[in-house]
Amino acid sequence: MSNVSSADGTPIAFTRTGQGPAVILVDGALSHRAQSINADLATALAGHFTVYTYDRRGRGESGDTAPYAPEREVEDLAALVEEAGGSVRLYGTSSGAAVALAAVESGVPVERLALYEPPFIVDGTRPAIPDDYVRTLDELVAADRRADAVRYFMRRGVGLPGAMVAMMRFMPAWPKLKAVAHTLPYDVAFVAPYEHGRPYPAAAWASVKVPTLVMDGGKSPAWIRNAARSLAGLLPTAEHRTLDGQTHIVKAAALAPVLEGFFR
Repeated sequence: MSNVSSADGTPIAFTRTGQGPAVILVDGALSHRAQSINADLATALAGHFTVYTYDRRGRGESGDTAPYAPEREVEDLAALVEEAGGSVRLYGTSSGAAVALAAVESGVPVERLALYEPPFIVDGTRPAIPDDYVRTLDELVAADRRADAVRYFMRRGVGLPGAMVAMMRFMPAWPKLKAVAHTLPYDVAFVAPYEHGRPYPAAAWASVKVPTLVMDGGKSPAWIRNAARSLAGLLPTAEHRTLDGQTHIVKAAALAPVLEGFFR
């Protein structure tokens, strides 16, 4: 494990493995290196690439500096890209895909961009987030009501059924989810503007012109697959691909060969 200093001085913890062109993996909500679906992916890619996994600020072994702003997470990625040699292949999953998009839009040097199921809502195939969604989540986090914040995020943000959310407290991972609940507003800052059930603005991410691969899972719900397909149609140099049999928790065995081909 190593650290890189972001622009505001926040230490960002990362792990480097493998050899070859640099690839950075960006986690989604409630994830960091110790509890990430990207861990197996990093191992699978390490035979062909130098793979960087990192703890987004406020999580795991990375620091955090108040006040938070989405621009700080873009600066974190920029510092890691510089550490990796100045230009990378970038992969983001779920809300991490939105972070990756924002980084490229801001000019962080990226050669190729791969995105898996950014959780945008661009049509009526599921309810949009409530109008007070961001404020309510902020209030729950500010009151240190971590369990309530995770439940609210899962129910209104992710769209899981109420019964499923109620059972989550019995999962072995529940304490770990609560431990990083304070970072949920960080993810929401990147995705909430595109979760209102409306098509993307025509000018969204207009400066993202690097070769881009937008993916979804064949067993994922229609709303998130529609969002991925629409995003690929919006970006000027993007292609879309569905991974058969996959859900939002994509398996490394299915994803790694696709990323290897695209990144090479």
